[in-house]
Amino acid sequence: MTNILDDEQRLIRAHVSLTQQIDRGSVVLSAQLVEAFLNIPRHPFVPVFYRREGERFLPWRITDGDGEAWFDAVYTDDSLLTEVNGVHAERADPGGVTGVPTSSSTAPSLMADMLDALDVNEGDEVYEAGAGSGYNAAMLCHLAGDKHVTTVDRSETLSALARERLNGLGFYPLVLHGDGARDVPSAATYDRIIATASVRRVPPLWLERCRTGGILVVPVKGTLAGGMIARLTKLPDGTAVGRILHTPAAFMPLKSGDEDEAQVPEIRDCPCRDAELSGRVLDDWTFSFFAQLHMPHGLIRTYGRSDGGLHVTTLYDPADGSAARVEDTPEGTSRVMYNGPRDLWAPMEAAHQLWRRLNRPRREWFSIEVTPAEQTVTYTEPNGQIHRWTR
Repeated sequence: MTNILDDEQRLIRAHVSLTQQIDRGSVVLSAQLVEAFLNIPRHPFVPVFYRREGERFLPWRITDGDGEAWFDAVYTDDSLLTEVNGVHAERADPGGVTGVPTSSSTAPSLMADMLDALDVNEGDEVYEAGAGSGYNAAMLCHLAGDKHVTTVDRSETLSALARERLNGLGFYPLVLHGDGARDVPSAATYDRIIATASVRRVPPLWLERCRTGGILVVPVKGTLAGGMIARLTKLPDGTAVGRILHTPAAFMPLKSGDEDEAQVPEIRDCPCRDAELSGRVLDDWTFSFFAQLHMPHGLIRTYGRSDGGLHVTTLYDPADGSAARVEDTPEGTSRVMYNGPRDLWAPMEAAHQLWRRLNRPRREWFSIEVTPAEQTVTYTEPNGQIHRWTR
């Protein structure tokens, strides 16, 4: 461990390699971002992270066997899982844990894309919802100055560790334990607001606290993976308008309030029909963001395998109890069973038809507008026809 982390030349090469990996992708790094990635080390923020083996997540330290492999993983352009079911990797038993990932260190290239969109300048007042490991907050401190950065995390463990590691590098931002959507410091306003967790709608408080002319960069995602990242500018009338970034992103949801996800019911012996599409279409990230625009706000999607090993997708809307089960068949077709007042799969079939008719439009061709009351995504066809989705 000592030889790797105390080897200054090795660390410099790792920083250069990571920066080159980012630059070879879809992100064109500004001089300011290059300087940030070259100067801010990643390893202090992820001394322990999870690696997956089968159904278990095992904590991985540099001292756990191959330190070279651990070091290379840290300085590779990948996300690193740091928390599963609320259990931080540093506090996990050596035998690991099972469950659902709840926090991670974002892939550096996605960080870079969002930071570039945020366009942070020295002296900008910055608010970050989701401190996570603290690595992104360190970048913000480097770009804006640490006295101008506030970062919030709902996990007391994560916020404490982020503060400790930021301080260890000489950064002293305001690190808070709280609800990132609600616990914005009283009366504070910001030039830049960024979220490192996804929301279904941009919280009205963020819109309120963003200064006129300020920028918000927010992952917008519902139940499907492959969500959108909105880049918004606050206007004098209190609204915010902007574009969707080209990068798909499956950020974990921002936990806010005391919401509990409803349990999806079993769907058996219900009306059945042939389906035009397999439920697997919702795993296509080029389509899933578009499909989400056609889904009710609180709709839940689960998926798995049938007894015969074929793909099954279930949709459930707690608002009215509607549910649909879309199951592949051995013949290569799909069928859907549904109950409740609505057939939830029919809008997905219609959305896919529209998406195909529009020639599979990309995320970055869509615009977005946010007001305190609603959020609207818009796509304009080359012939001028406008499509809007509001929630």
